[in-house]
Amino acid sequence: MRCVWCYNMTLFKFLLIVISTSPSATQNAVISGSPLSSITGTVTRVSSVVGGEASLPCDSRPPQRNDSLLLVVWYRDENPVYSYDTRVSGSTGHWSDDTFGDRARWINFPNSSLHVRDVQSHDRSIYRCRVDFQVSPTRNYRIALDVIELPSKPVIFDEFGKEITGTAGPFNEGSDFKLICSVIGGYPTPRVQWLHGETVDSSLSASEMPMDNTRSLTLLVRNATRAHLSSVYTCIADNTLLSPPQRVSVRVDLYLRPLSVEILSTDQPLSVGRQAELWCKSIGAIPPAVVTWWLGGKKLKSISKQQDLEERNETRSLLKWTPSKEQNGEVLTCRAEHSKFNRSTIESKLLLNIYYVPVATIHLGAKMNPNDIEEGDDVYFGCEVDANPPAYKVVWEHNSILLQHNPAQGVILTGNTNLALRNVSRHQAGNYTCTASNVEGDGKSLPVLMQVIYRPICRSKDMKIVGAALQEPSKIECEVDAFPPPDTFEELINRFSFSKERFNVNGQVGKSVLTYVPVSDTDYGKLSCRATNLAGQQILPCVYTILPAARPDTPSNCSVYNLTDDSLDLTCFAGYEGGLQCIYVAEVWANEGLVTNSTNSATVWNLRRLGAKRHLTIVVYAANTRGRSEQVTLTVETAPQLSPRTEAQEAWEVNWAVGGVLGAALTVAFILCLALIASRLRHSARNYGVTVQSTKNQKVTLQKRCSLDDRNPDLIPLKIWYK
Repeated sequence: MRCVWCYNMTLFKFLLIVISTSPSATQNAVISGSPLSSITGTVTRVSSVVGGEASLPCDSRPPQRNDSLLLVVWYRDENPVYSYDTRVSGSTGHWSDDTFGDRARWINFPNSSLHVRDVQSHDRSIYRCRVDFQVSPTRNYRIALDVIELPSKPVIFDEFGKEITGTAGPFNEGSDFKLICSVIGGYPTPRVQWLHGETVDSSLSASEMPMDNTRSLTLLVRNATRAHLSSVYTCIADNTLLSPPQRVSVRVDLYLRPLSVEILSTDQPLSVGRQAELWCKSIGAIPPAVVTWWLGGKKLKSISKQQDLEERNETRSLLKWTPSKEQNGEVLTCRAEHSKFNRSTIESKLLLNIYYVPVATIHLGAKMNPNDIEEGDDVYFGCEVDANPPAYKVVWEHNSILLQHNPAQGVILTGNTNLALRNVSRHQAGNYTCTASNVEGDGKSLPVLMQVIYRPICRSKDMKIVGAALQEPSKIECEVDAFPPPDTFEELINRFSFSKERFNVNGQVGKSVLTYVPVSDTDYGKLSCRATNLAGQQILPCVYTILPAARPDTPSNCSVYNLTDDSLDLTCFAGYEGGLQCIYVAEVWANEGLVTNSTNSATVWNLRRLGAKRHLTIVVYAANTRGRSEQVTLTVETAPQLSPRTEAQEAWEVNWAVGGVLGAALTVAFILCLALIASRLRHSARNYGVTVQSTKNQKVTLQKRCSLDDRNPDLIPLKIWYK
C-alpha cells in the first residue's frame, strides 16, 4: 500500500512539472471555451477572520458531458499545498502539505471548494486552483484569501491614564472631561468610534494609520451638564462585517450643584424665648448638599439634622432654634453648598418678624437737669418703647401707684408715652416707671428717681415739751425733712442765740442734736430750730417748750376690758411726762404676792396667766428719771374656769338663738304695721297748722295746700309763711 501511495505521488509531481512547463497547453485550455475563460487573470477574494472558516471556490464541473474531473491542485506562490486525485479512492485521494495540515478539505458538494477551518493569519495569500479533466483542457482560478485579524477589546482610560471600568468619574458639573479609548492590533487597521447612545460622537477611520500597533481615540466632553449624568458612552472597534464590533461601555457619573434651596417653614411671627422649628429643602445636588443656617453672618449653633433623599436628589434640614429680641428684623439664611464646587453655594432668605415683650425706658425731658428740680417747677418725662408688635397701652406709676390723667392736680398724660407734672411738690418726688403692654406681655421700665429740692420743714408738726433739770445736760433733737439735707442749723431760746461756751450742737443728716444745760430759771422757755439747705432757710422753725424736769403725772381713767378666767386688757390716759422719756408700769397683786408686772412705753397692757376666779389688785404708775408718779389702784376678779359644754347645752343655745332671731323679725314687722297705720291717719286730716319758735322769736305757720299731689301719700308739699 505504501508503494502505491509513493508511486502516485511521484506521478502527481511529474505531471505537475509537465503541465506547468507547458504554457501553451494552459493557454489553449483557457481559450477552449472554459466558463472562466472570460475572466482570465481575475482574482476572487475570500475573507475570513482568524480562527474562523474559509471556503476557497474552484469550479470543478466538466465542460462536456462525456468528460470527468481528473485532478484538482491548489498552489500558493506556485507551490502545491493541496490536491485531490479522483483516480485514488478514499482519503488517500486527498493530499495537503504543512501549510494547511489537516485544516483543509476539498468539498465537491454543493459547490466545489477548498474548505479551510481555523484560519490563521499566515494563511493570508493568493491561491491558484488548477482543475484537470479527462478530455477538456485544464482550468486555473486565482483566489485571494483575506485573513482578518480582529482588534482587541477596547480599553478606556481617563486623562490621567487610569483605566476605567463600569463608571467614569465622577466629574464636576460644568467641567470638561476626557475619555480615551485604546485598541490594540487588528488587520486590516480597525476603525475606532465613540458612541453616545446610537450617535457617533467621535471616530478614527481605518485610513489613519497608527504609529504602532495601538490605536487611541479621545472623547472630549466640554461643559458637562446634568444631561450627561448616567449617560452611557461606548467605544467600538471594527474592521470587518464578518464579526460584530469589539465594544466596551462606561457610565458617566457627575457631581451636581444644588439647583434650588427653599425655607419651607415660613410661619410668622415668631416669639422670643419660644422654640421655633424651621425646615429647609435643597434639590438637585449629587451627592446631597450640605445645608447650614446663618443669621447675622454667623452660623447658628442650634441643633440641626439632615434627611437625605437620594432618589429625588433632595436634602432636608430641620432647625430647632429659639429666637432672641435682637434678631428681629434680621435675615435668616438657609445655605446649600457642595464640597466639590468652589462656587456652588445658593441661599434662601427669610426676613424675621419676632414678637417680644415691650422694653420700656423712661427719661427726663431733654432740657431738664435731674439735679436741679425745685418745688414749683414743671417736670417732663418720656417713655421710649421698643416693642413688636407695637404696644397698645402705656401706663405710668409713681412709687408703684398708678397715675391717672388729672390736669387739675397737674398730672398730664399725652399720647401715653409722655408725662408732664406741673408745679411739682416735694410729695411728688420718688421713683417713676412706665409699663408698656402688647400681646406678648407687659414690659416695665427701670425706675427713675426724681428728687425735688425743697426747703427744710419740721418732721413733726406738734410742739414738743422737753423737760430739763438745772445743771444737768439734756439732749434736744431737731429733726427736719429737706432735700438736699440741711447743712446748717440755727437754734434760738426765747429769741436769743446760744452761747457756744454753754451749748454743744451735734449735727447729723437731717437732724441736729442740742446738748443743753439750764443754769437758771431764765434758761427755760421756747426753743426754736431753723435749718438751711441749698434751697434756702427754713420758713417755719421747729418749736420746743423747755420746762423744768419733773416726775410724771399719774395715769388716769384706767379701765379693764376683755376680762376672762386667765387674762385681761388694761388701758389708761397718760398725763404730763415731766418733759422726760417716760415708762408706764402695771403690777398685778394677789393675796400671796406679785402675780405679774408689765412695763410699756404707752399706757396699754395685755396681762396674761392671771389664774381663774382670783381676787386681784392692779397698781399702775408712770416713771422717768426724776422719779415715780402717784399710783392708781384697781380691783378685779377673774371669771371662773368654764367646764366643757355638753351636746344638750349646745342644742339649747342654738334653739335660743333661732328663737331670738324669729322674735326680732316679728317685732320689726309689728312696728312697720303701726307706722303704716299712723301714716294713713295723719293724711286723713285736710288742713292743719303748726306754730314753731324761730331763732328770731317769730312764729312760723305751716299751711298744707290741697293739690293733685295729695293723691300721693309719699309727697307732702308744704308752704311756709313767715310772720
